[in-house]
Amino acid sequence: MISGGYRKLAVATCVGMLIVLLGGALVTNTGSGDGCGTDWPLCHGKFIPARTLESAIEYSHRFFTGIVGILVIAIVVATWRLVRRMDRPDPEPLWYAGSIFVFTVVQSLMGAAAVKWPQSSQVMALHFGISLFAFAGTMLLVLWVLRRGRAAERGMPSIPRGVFPFALAVSVYSLIVIYLGAYIRHTDSSGGCGTDWPLCAGALVPELEGATLIAFVHRLAAALFLVLAILLHAYVRRRADRGTARIASWILGMTCGQVLSGALVTWTVGNDEVFIFTSLLHNLVICGLFSLLADLTIQSGIRRAAGGRRN
Repeated sequence: MISGGYRKLAVATCVGMLIVLLGGALVTNTGSGDGCGTDWPLCHGKFIPARTLESAIEYSHRFFTGIVGILVIAIVVATWRLVRRMDRPDPEPLWYAGSIFVFTVVQSLMGAAAVKWPQSSQVMALHFGISLFAFAGTMLLVLWVLRRGRAAERGMPSIPRGVFPFALAVSVYSLIVIYLGAYIRHTDSSGGCGTDWPLCAGALVPELEGATLIAFVHRLAAALFLVLAILLHAYVRRRADRGTARIASWILGMTCGQVLSGALVTWTVGNDEVFIFTSLLHNLVICGLFSLLADLTIQSGIRRAAGGRRN
């Protein structure tokens, strides 16, 4: 039996990790990465930094990361104790809790390294991906808690075998699209297509060089991802149970939302005050989208192997 306290801790860790991820994006979007100089964990050699906007943003991000670090340790311990008390131990939440811990440590070390030593745009884009994995782990744990209660009442039907490789391929491809998007931010290529959407620099196919090339490749990759999400949705709805089909519908809906939020980012690229919020919205949607993709992939793999009723 999962206690209410454990549920609240899992949700709090998930929300906290989301704040950390969006806080990191805010640091990047506002150019506050040097807000504390090259000092870590202090800020300009002080525990309480100077009162500048850049220092406040950077140091707040560090502060919340520390708080979430405590929550991560707590959820790892609580999950281990929960599984140990089960009559039939379920290793699934242990994998999620372990991934949260590992990716949180890695992202913290990468963040510290970025402060102490200059990092390339490629490495900084990878930092966002690690943060996304850490958040996805917390989201997967929350979904496991919710699914555990329903499974006790109705049981979980199996998922046709074809769903797993399809979902896995889309999930892996999504990482390519996400990395390209993060690379755009860390190379200041957001304005590569100007404020034109769906055209790029006023053309269907622009001159492919510099920031325009990076932005255009990301758009093409995102367009292909939308096609894959539509196909995945159609495939799952025809073959899987209603609950799994609902996840696929959420994935498709959030993919459309991600495309639209990308358009907002493009349209507001010249307005710094609005661009910060549209960029954060773009990051927020991708957090939920990738987490649901990961959940569909994992569940189709587990329930494919478990056997049971076919749909």
